[in-house]
Amino acid sequence: MGKPLPLELRRRVAAYVDEGHGHREAARHFRVSPRFVNNLIKLRRQTGSLEARRQGHVGGGKLEPHAEFVRLRLAETGELTLDELCVELEVRGVSVHRSNVGRLLQRLGLSHKKNSTGQRAAAGRRAPGA
Repeated sequence: MGKPLPLELRRRVAAYVDEGHGHREAARHFRVSPRFVNNLIKLRRQTGSLEARRQGHVGGGKLEPHAEFVRLRLAETGELTLDELCVELEVRGVSVHRSNVGRLLQRLGLSHKKNSTGQRAAAGRRAPGA
């Protein structure tokens, strides 16, 4: 995701439009997209500010209320697979994919890997000539 343009540029673009110049003319002058100018003026009209809105998803998703349950469940049993956690969450009324549970574990700092170093288990070696 890209970064928002600097506030100083936003102020200059808005001032240029306030002087009576059109949105497309302001876009050409400051080398930004016409859509940026339109959205900037719309943002100022709605909020009274030129500050960029927060980017990304606000909130923790549908598993956030169940994070403590997952943490306690893993503490009780020691190890659970992602699929087992999905089943337990489904019993609680939450239908969720295993990848979402994996991301929750990652956010909580809980690993579902087999060893503490984060490395995969070594592959079994076949005898030479077998």
